[in-house]
Amino acid sequence: MIKSITFAAVFLFSSVILSTEEKPKILIIGDSISIGYTPFVQEKFGESAIVVHNPGNAQHTGTGLDKIDEWIGEEDWDIIQFNWGLWDLCYRHPDSKEYGNRDKINGTLTYSLEEYQANLDALVTKIQKLSDAKLIFVSTTYVPENEAGRFKKDPKKYNQVAKKVMKEHGVLINDLYNPSISIHKSNGLGDNDVHYTPEGYEQLAEIIYEFLDKEIR
Repeated sequence: MIKSITFAAVFLFSSVILSTEEKPKILIIGDSISIGYTPFVQEKFGESAIVVHNPGNAQHTGTGLDKIDEWIGEEDWDIIQFNWGLWDLCYRHPDSKEYGNRDKINGTLTYSLEEYQANLDALVTKIQKLSDAKLIFVSTTYVPENEAGRFKKDPKKYNQVAKKVMKEHGVLINDLYNPSISIHKSNGLGDNDVHYTPEGYEQLAEIIYEFLDKEIR
């Protein structure tokens, strides 16, 4: 009887470990937009996958190049989803009183299109050396007209460059830009802010979740 109980306990413990190990592991790397929708993505996956966001804000591609090794670490990720762009195309000036010193009139652009392309190319090359995970790039989201440090037209330009890099490296693309326009207009924080209400982030999360869920199967 004791042997049977012991065997059952060992089997149950082993099953728990196995089930935990078998859960797909997804790393999301990105800016504050991704920070906003990640909790909803985690909620939608529930117990079926482990979804983790990089610590803090991934900011621009320069930050990515500095920290990508740390973010990926030694974990055996199944999917690494990443995005950069909103910070790269932002203009800042040290004297600006806007949050983050944003100033598209007098400020300096963080990274030009050419620099953004080169940085993305270096990042994808590095990620592919660090991990065997399936890679997914999420395009830059909508910028409203009166945003203090960003021009409305720039996401399309930066997304075009990003798509070129991703296609060259065989990286999947989840194009969030077009859906983000209507989501922002109904559930954004206004025509001077790139961020969203909780309802907006949940809508973005649905798109992210559906794409990830399809690719994780």
